[in-house]
Amino acid sequence: MAKSTKPAAKKPATRPAKAAPKAADAGKIAKTQIIDMVAERTTLNKKQAGEAVSTLVDCVIDALRSGTSVGLPGLGTLSIAQTAARTGVKPGTSERITIPAGKKVRFKVATTLKGDL
Repeated sequence: MAKSTKPAAKKPATRPAKAAPKAADAGKIAKTQIIDMVAERTTLNKKQAGEAVSTLVDCVIDALRSGTSVGLPGLGTLSIAQTAARTGVKPGTSERITIPAGKKVRFKVATTLKGDL
């Protein structure tokens, strides 16, 4: 019996299953979704809503960088907190390391929002 000169048929490529979304990201709203919501609830078009959202975020970041707290009525307050230097353990090696002092953004939830959750 003669061998076929046709190349062997390729098996269809199988894609790995998509990883399940992380629990923390499962309910996350993207910036574009916020822009869409602002556009729907106001008389702004999507471009104007995008500029408004970007400007708000930029203003909040600028205020935090200058050390000013930002109060968002009905939502809460963003502020900068100073952290002290501390000793930690390097994962995997159990080596003791010194974590330097720094700054972190803190968020305090508004009491009105706490009651609604």
